[in-house]
Amino acid sequence: MKREEIFEYVKKQYGTLPEYLWKTSPESAILRHKNGKWYAAVLQVEKSKLGLEGGGTVDIINVKCEPDMVGFLTQTYGFLPGYHMNKKYWITMLLDGSVSEAKILDFLDMSYDLIDGKKY
Repeated sequence: MKREEIFEYVKKQYGTLPEYLWKTSPESAILRHKNGKWYAAVLQVEKSKLGLEGGGTVDIINVKCEPDMVGFLTQTYGFLPGYHMNKKYWITMLLDGSVSEAKILDFLDMSYDLIDGKKY
């Protein structure tokens, strides 16, 4: 799934527009819940910073997750501990095709609900 598709989905689903906060990383965006808290971050990161093989960068999405799911998920290819986030509550998913669109959207929805305070 590509970042543009994520941005289209969240605009339609939640009325969210990406916010670009960092001058040093102009392609990186956060998605903010209507309550003001972040529920996702779409970033471009060097593969080496994620412990991945090869050079260059990869797009990722960070989402909030149920803590009891994090350990299990990070054993699956395409899922990593939250990059630059609290690794107990956040996971990183690669946006390189290794995680299905359905799973990305499911976790994005879960993150939105968790930030809202709803029990998922």
